[in-house]
Amino acid sequence: MVVRLSRDEALVLFEWLYRTDELTNDFADLAEDQAEQRALWNLTCLLERELVEPFSPQYGERVQQARARLRDEGS
Repeated sequence: MVVRLSRDEALVLFEWLYRTDELTNDFADLAEDQAEQRALWNLTCLLERELVEPFSPQYGERVQQARARLRDEGS
């Protein structure tokens, strides 16, 4: 399966997955089954391999910019 994301979508999704993983102790509170937890980990790893932004000193700023570009007008 191929899923196509814009760079902004990938960055915002990666940030959410990373933050959620940190808050929920390895997605354990989100997942009904360990397979769901594994799928979320795998998705996070795939995004991490493709993105250079998480390793940038301006990471937070880049996430904010990506979020701003993705928001609906007026949100």
